[in-house]
Amino acid sequence: MDKTLHIVGGGMAGAEAAWQAAEAGIDVVLHEMRPKVETFAHQTGNLAEMVCSNSFRSDDDEQNAVGLLHWEMRAANGLIMTSADQHKLPAGGALAVDRDAFSDWITNRLQGHPKVTVALGEITALPDGGHWIFATGPLTSSDLGAAIAQETGKDALAFFDAIAPIVYFDSIDMSRAWMQSRYDKGETEEERTAYLNCPMDKDQYEAFIDALLSADKTEFHEGETAGYFDGCLPIEVMAERGRETLRHGPMKPVGLTNPHQPEIKAHAVVQLRRDNKLGTLFNIVGFQTKMKYGAQTDVFRMIPGLENAKFARLGGIHRNTFLNSPTLLDSQMRLRSRPHIRFAGQITGVEGYVESAAMGLVAGRMAAAEILGHEIAPPPPTTAMGALITHITGGAEAKTFQPMNVNFGLFPPLEGVKGGRRGRKDRYKAYTDRAKIDMADWLRAQPLPA
Repeated sequence: MDKTLHIVGGGMAGAEAAWQAAEAGIDVVLHEMRPKVETFAHQTGNLAEMVCSNSFRSDDDEQNAVGLLHWEMRAANGLIMTSADQHKLPAGGALAVDRDAFSDWITNRLQGHPKVTVALGEITALPDGGHWIFATGPLTSSDLGAAIAQETGKDALAFFDAIAPIVYFDSIDMSRAWMQSRYDKGETEEERTAYLNCPMDKDQYEAFIDALLSADKTEFHEGETAGYFDGCLPIEVMAERGRETLRHGPMKPVGLTNPHQPEIKAHAVVQLRRDNKLGTLFNIVGFQTKMKYGAQTDVFRMIPGLENAKFARLGGIHRNTFLNSPTLLDSQMRLRSRPHIRFAGQITGVEGYVESAAMGLVAGRMAAAEILGHEIAPPPPTTAMGALITHITGGAEAKTFQPMNVNFGLFPPLEGVKGGRRGRKDRYKAYTDRAKIDMADWLRAQPLPA
């Protein structure tokens, strides 16, 4: 049998899977349809392009589940985390990256790897043999999506993902805005001033909410339903849930002091985060939207400091499909009906850049081991990677399965630790301490480079 591993999709999961398998000595063909076949969300033909936020969220590996996932991927020689660390931007306690430099570096590393061939072109059917990983993500092409749906015999599950706009820094009025991370969080001055803040008083906030609610929105096609992943809700959908929702969400005013008016407490604050190393681009944090383009410019220019804003990219919304993985995939992430095919990334029902890349990391290692004549067990469920895999391959309820970010609620409970809010800090530290030990043991036990 051919020992080559074919990976379909050059996003976060596919790029990471290709790297892990190639580093294990396996010949890899990475199939990517872009730029020959474009998508709504992608702007380039690069591998591992970041299409929404430029943030990998918290980097705290002692108190945060996604920070723990960062730690585990670094321990496993993860390509995505290596690039993220090399191209990081100030973001308080979060890990944000220069998106173009990040994907350029990954593209060059994979194209230059002696074991990797990047094949440009669309795969439209499921293969009958060989070794395959499908990591086509939320924008799986219609032909391939139809082939997957036909094979699984299940109706496609779908929700909608929204993208936040990006603003040119030199168009922001800094006489009204200021730089500060919430609660001055960060170890350096650069980290403590990582976010750009635009304050609103009560009247400005109420007018902004009115404009959001009345703005023209993108309509869905016949047969589509507006099911959203809660971690990526459009701001106008949040506003529809209550006029105070945004003020207690992405526009919360806490932990900030306006140096232009230090005696006045803002009613709400819009935050922007640096989107590139040069600091010429800033994305509006939490402002995913399905408003039409004309409405976006009108509404967002109501924000103090953004009255003359120029947009490098406006927001948008796109369909996001995923498998009912608990019924379709085994513990090795293989399609039960065609075990020579694995799935990885967002299409399996994980949500987020890091979660998607982590599933690619594990799938790449599992596929490489199988080709070499071994089988490696999934990561222990006490680890962040293992908790995610357990969730998508049987831990979740199939009837209500929805995309999931990594969180401590997916971890097996600990004995002898205090529950409730007061015991949270010690409990989270105990979760991460246990996970690091178990992850290190899992890596050492593999017949692959760690």
